[in-house]
Amino acid sequence: MLQDEVKKAIEVMKQGGVILYPTDTVWGIGCDATNPEAVRKVYEIKRRDDSKALICLVDSDARLSRYVRNVADVTWDMIELATKPLTIIFDQAVGLAPNLLAEDGSVGIRITKEEFSKELCFRFQKPIVSTSANISGEPTARTFDEISDDIKNAVDYVVRYNQRCKEKHQPSSIVKIDRNGKFVIIRE
Repeated sequence: MLQDEVKKAIEVMKQGGVILYPTDTVWGIGCDATNPEAVRKVYEIKRRDDSKALICLVDSDARLSRYVRNVADVTWDMIELATKPLTIIFDQAVGLAPNLLAEDGSVGIRITKEEFSKELCFRFQKPIVSTSANISGEPTARTFDEISDDIKNAVDYVVRYNQRCKEKHQPSSIVKIDRNGKFVIIRE
């Protein structure tokens, strides 16, 4: 089931589509993070102002390094020592859709360790947008059952894997790291 769902999700994203999928935190609305048109669709689905950046997931340190210039050494220690999912905001993103980035060119990226999203990122070979599956300003859905029908009906594909999980997941911690290694905790 996992491999079939990964394959279907990738087919949709390769065509510029938007998926609803399980991640290492809450369920996410996702697309190809290098495709500006697909990213635009995500903003529309969330009814979110595109001046607010979206985060993306990658499967490995190597993939992270392809999309960020000058990863500070402290980053690798933070990733290794993190006890829960950690999104890091980096100063200089490269190769990502411009409308994914914050106005200052920064981007939030998380290396996922959850089985489905990691396999999806690995097989897709690009970063995947991962924003919470809710309308902007509404409470974050912490299980699949809490996701509104508006969201479920707006995406191009809803992944069936792990929908029955009742564990209430939490959003990631967020840390901003500049190229000199200075960091600020945004969300614990």
